Amino acid sequence: QVQLVESGGGLVQPGGSLRLSCSASLAAFSMYTMGWYRQAPGKERELVAYITTSSFTNYADSAKGRFTISRDNAKNTVYLQMNSLKPEDTAVYYCNAERQFGGTTLKYWGQGTQVTVSS
Repeated sequence: QVQLVESGGGLVQPGGSLRLSCSASLAAFSMYTMGWYRQAPGKERELVAYITTSSFTNYADSAKGRFTISRDNAKNTVYLQMNSLKPEDTAVYYCNAERQFGGTTLKYWGQGTQVTVSS
């Protein structure tokens, strides 16, 4: 059974930092593009950043210059370092794993971790 388990969320003051982790029980973890999404109350889930199998990264405009996504294939883990946090970053953050396999898209989600940015 595939599991993605996020950790590292919490309450932080504006300007602070958090590091989210997502540990994946995925066979062939290195074959998956890994992403972080977030969903704020009353809003749709949106992409924050993703990292491909070759470690190419892409960020939402709101995350550029402040967030960094990285992966450790030896630990089956993806990270999201978030700096200079703003109240508008408050959301539930979800880890996502995706790959193409045999003509099918395999996609998995974690349960989410709450990030609250408030003074």
